[in-house]
Amino acid sequence: MSDPKTPERIQKVLARMGLGSRREIESWIKAGRIKVNGSLAKLGDVITTDDRVQLDKKQIKFPKKTDSRPRVIAYHKPAGEICTRKDTEGRATVFTNLPRLKGSRWVSIGRLDINTYGLLLFTNDGDLANRLMHPSSGIDREYAVRVVGKVDEDMLRQLQEGVELDDGPAHFSDIVDSGGEGANHWYHVTLMEGRNHEVKRLWESQGITVSRLIRVRFGPVFLPRNSRVGTVRELDDKEIDALYEWLDIKPEARPPVQPKRGARPARNKSPRRTSRGR
Repeated sequence: MSDPKTPERIQKVLARMGLGSRREIESWIKAGRIKVNGSLAKLGDVITTDDRVQLDKKQIKFPKKTDSRPRVIAYHKPAGEICTRKDTEGRATVFTNLPRLKGSRWVSIGRLDINTYGLLLFTNDGDLANRLMHPSSGIDREYAVRVVGKVDEDMLRQLQEGVELDDGPAHFSDIVDSGGEGANHWYHVTLMEGRNHEVKRLWESQGITVSRLIRVRFGPVFLPRNSRVGTVRELDDKEIDALYEWLDIKPEARPPVQPKRGARPARNKSPRRTSRGR
């Protein structure tokens, strides 16, 4: 993390606190919602933690340096929840059951479709979230997929070599047959990106239907085999360092993150994983 006394652009500082994406915060500046030391902020303005910054007339409290290490939590998302903070249709969102934060908010690291289960990461560091979501990060995602339809070797080869979807070419970097028969046949597939409905669309390009989809890994972070749907788990120092190492960023010494474990009743269990990716 940067020295809090070093001037940085407003959107970078606030995004790092998890208040929004840089683009979102830039729109707040343009709309006159942010003031710095009593004056309306302008794009390009820089601040430090010594400045008095207000958003919609409410002062923003900067975290103490001792609290500067990012927090990252892993949520075992159930089906039926959407990845937005609020929904005009009143549907449940993934943010509802997350632990509360003071002075910042959780930022989701990517998204999962409403009917997809599995691993979804959140952090209070907007910069870290953006880096992990950027295609240049090289972060791969692994999914357990239950399919309906007869799959042959030609299909599997085509899915790895690449097919043309509506939004461009796509392919799985790895496919492992995890067993099962008939309507209960499972595969583990790996993607190097996270386009909308990409796993389902790839299988559908071969005439195969996905009946269940579970994300079991995001880069170096795995969904534990005994994880229950709805569980929130805080990543420890070692796991957070692994994310930084994946991004080729050397972690600075920070206070340890104490795991806060909470469990909710199990709903469904993921099939045994046979592919652990890279």
